Amino acid sequence: MKRPQPSSRKPTSRTAKRRPKAATAAAPAAKTVRKPAARPSAGKSRPVAKPAITSSPPPAKVPASSTTSKQSQLIALLGSPAGASIAQMMELTGWQSHTVRGVLSGSLRKRLGLNIQHQIEDGVRVYRIAEAAAQ
Repeated sequence: MKRPQPSSRKPTSRTAKRRPKAATAAAPAAKTVRKPAARPSAGKSRPVAKPAITSSPPPAKVPASSTTSKQSQLIALLGSPAGASIAQMMELTGWQSHTVRGVLSGSLRKRLGLNIQHQIEDGVRVYRIAEAAAQ
């Protein structure tokens, strides 16, 4: 059986610089603190004149529930007697189909409490807002 020959290679600079783990754990490295860089001065600083304050009327507030929101457009479309398909609602809003279905179930049904019904007409599912039954 042959014995392994000792390596005749010199240690590389990486292996020569390694320290034992115990030595590095005992002496933590000192932290260096950087000072913020000083701004170059362009000579003497002079006070800057502030603009005069003028009174102007406050801008008109836009109501939070604007009639041109996509949700209100969907409600108007679903409120029509013809109703609307997912494809029509996607075209109106620019949303993807899963977003339209999410708004139907989450916002319109659960939050606003609208009674949204669907029927299949000519192989296409058509959604409408059904009138609440009189009690």
